[in-house]
Amino acid sequence: QVQLVESGGGLVQAGGSLKLSCAASGSIFRFNTMGWYRQAPGKQRELVATISSGGTTNYADSVKGRFTTSRDNAKNTVYLQMNSLKPEDAADYYCNAEMIRGATRYAYWGQGTQVTVSS
Repeated sequence: QVQLVESGGGLVQAGGSLKLSCAASGSIFRFNTMGWYRQAPGKQRELVATISSGGTTNYADSVKGRFTTSRDNAKNTVYLQMNSLKPEDAADYYCNAEMIRGATRYAYWGQGTQVTVSS
């Protein structure tokens, strides 16, 4: 059973920073990709950033240059450093891990952590 536990959310003023963590149960080498998604009230869940097992990163245009995702394989943890936060970044942030085995894709989600940005 894969468990992903996010932490680091909270309240921050616009222009401030937060660092989210996602701790996985077991080795994160199992996952082809890990990533961060967010969902604001009344909106669909959207991709924020992903990082592959090889370290390749991908970002939504809205966060490029402000957010950075990284991974610490020894700690089985993925991070999302969020700088220059804007009110529109406020959302519940979810950690995602995907594993591909043959023709089957397995996706796992954390419980989410709330980020609130005051203007």
